[in-house]
Amino acid sequence: MANNKGKRRRFGAVRKLPSGRFQARYQAPDGLLRSAPETFPSQTDANRWLVRKEAEILDGRWKNPDDKVLFGVYADAWFKERDYAATTRERNGSALRLHILPTFANVVLSEITTPQIRRWRAGLLESGIGEPTVAKAYQILRAIMNTAVDDEVIQRNPCRIKGAGAAKTAERPFLDVSEVFQLATAVPPRFRVFILLAAFTGLRFGELAGLQRHDVDLDRRTVAVRRALAETRTDGVVVKAPKSAAGVRTVAFPASLTSDLSAHLAAYAEPGRTGLVFTGARGGQLRRNNFRRLWLRALKTTGLGDVHFHDLRHTGNTLAATGGATTRELMQRMGHSSVRAALIYQHLVNGRDHAIADHVDRQIRKAQDRDG
Repeated sequence: MANNKGKRRRFGAVRKLPSGRFQARYQAPDGLLRSAPETFPSQTDANRWLVRKEAEILDGRWKNPDDKVLFGVYADAWFKERDYAATTRERNGSALRLHILPTFANVVLSEITTPQIRRWRAGLLESGIGEPTVAKAYQILRAIMNTAVDDEVIQRNPCRIKGAGAAKTAERPFLDVSEVFQLATAVPPRFRVFILLAAFTGLRFGELAGLQRHDVDLDRRTVAVRRALAETRTDGVVVKAPKSAAGVRTVAFPASLTSDLSAHLAAYAEPGRTGLVFTGARGGQLRRNNFRRLWLRALKTTGLGDVHFHDLRHTGNTLAATGGATTRELMQRMGHSSVRAALIYQHLVNGRDHAIADHVDRQIRKAQDRDG
């Protein structure tokens, strides 16, 4: 039975305290005699703790308990190492700064617990912050903690709240072809084709804004996506690569848009091979915030209600799907990437892609005949 003088063992020692609880001590790699951070209700529990501590030392996993790494310091270094695109860096940096650091910046990384994270998340939701924002903040916190586990700063990721990283979002609407043309007519003429291409090819706003003259092939009825414009508060408008490797692609457009696009190039596009296809109202790069005013005005004119510009992309995806496009074809056309499809993002058989565009074209012609 243990006594106050301690029991000798191969590694460390256990002694019974006057309180009746047991204390475990060991010779640390730094030469100091260290005690477990808590006492134990039984000698067996104390012995088990020493066995685990010895294994940490033998495996090279031992961490000096005096080295207190603050979450804020670690998170700052982690964020600087991320290879984020400009818009993603701004969005994730905002989530870290506004929703994570106020709670955890001055907390020792290894002392953050699952109950603390659960209370933090509940507090954000109770304060009125939207569920998608809270889910994004949780995803970032979980990613930081995963890296801390990999770096052996902590033993276990405390972000263990099931479903906390997923946000339920309402399904966005998609427009029919007639509504697309209503919007295209409601905006200034220089943006008419911008609306039509967004809806009938599924290109993103930044991808359209980044198109240059040599990206458009009127004879083959294709646009090549090679770059995108992104706008951040800190850097302004910047040219970047598409969101993923799958974003570099060539997309066919409906034949009925050829004359419209040709006329647009003649009237509004910048000159030269690398001239921008779409520019702002006063020339130069098209800015999302400036376009938004025109978009809201068009929605009011047409009475289409709460429609986002990105819903045009959803419209294009839906039209392509109704034309019989396979999942793989949709992924290529929309520039989607995933783990399973990482190696098949580059090209699609041109004939099939044109078939999708032709289906969209038939829908356009039907709408025009009906409305005409």
